[in-house]
Amino acid sequence: MTDARQALEGQVALVTGAGRGIGRAIAIALATEGAAVVLAARTRQQLAEVAAEIRERGGRALAVPTDVTQDTAVEALVEQTVAEFGRLDVLVTAAGTASFGPVAGAKPADWDAMLAVNFRAVMVCCCAVLPVMVHQHRGTILNIASVAAQRFIPGAAAYAATKAGVVAWSRVLREEVRAEGVRVGVLVPGAVDTPLWDAIPQGPDRSRMLRTEDVARAAVLMVTLPPGAALEELTLLPAGGIL
Repeated sequence: MTDARQALEGQVALVTGAGRGIGRAIAIALATEGAAVVLAARTRQQLAEVAAEIRERGGRALAVPTDVTQDTAVEALVEQTVAEFGRLDVLVTAAGTASFGPVAGAKPADWDAMLAVNFRAVMVCCCAVLPVMVHQHRGTILNIASVAAQRFIPGAAAYAATKAGVVAWSRVLREEVRAEGVRVGVLVPGAVDTPLWDAIPQGPDRSRMLRTEDVARAAVLMVTLPPGAALEELTLLPAGGIL
C-alpha cells in the first residue's frame, strides 16, 4: 500500500491564504506529506512563521507575499513557483474573507472584498496555473468553498453567493480540463474555528466547530488520490451538524 508521503514526494503545491487558518493548516499538512509548498498570502510575517514551522519539521517551503486580488501578482506567483521548482502539481485556493449581515440595509461596497477574494481571485488563480498543469498533463486544483453555498444561513447572503460561485466554477472547470489530466475538486467545510471569527461579536460556539486540522486532513485525502481517481466534491461538517 502506497503511503501519502510517497504520493506527494517530488510534487509542488501552491496554497493561497497560507498565512493563517485553513490555508496554514493545509500548507503544513501537504508539506508533512512530502510536497514542496509555496505559501501565498498578504502578510509577510505570518508566511515567514509558517515557512519556518514547515522547515523545522523537515519540509520544504517558499514564502511569496501575494495579494491574490491583483492579477499580475498571481501571475508572478505562478511564474516564481515554476522558476524555483520547475513544476506545479497542486493548487489550493484557501484565501478568504467574510462579513455578515442582512441584505436589507447592506451597501454594495460591503460585498466587494468578498467578491474579490472569495470568488474572483479563485478564478484568476485557477486560470494562472492551467497552462502549467495542462503542459504537464497532470495537476490537481482544490478550491475551498463553504457549507454556506449549500445551506441557507440568514445574514450570509453575499458570502454564500461567493462560495456558491466557487462551487459552480469548479464544476464547470473540471469538465473542461478533465481530458487534459487536470483534476478539479471543491472542499465544502462547515464552520471552522479560525481567526475569521475574531471580528464577529457573539458568533457561534467555536468549541463546536471543525478544527483547521480536520479540513487539512480532508484536503490531503483529495489531492493524494492516485491519478486514476478524483474526489470532486466533499462536504465536511462538525459532528454536531450546522451550528
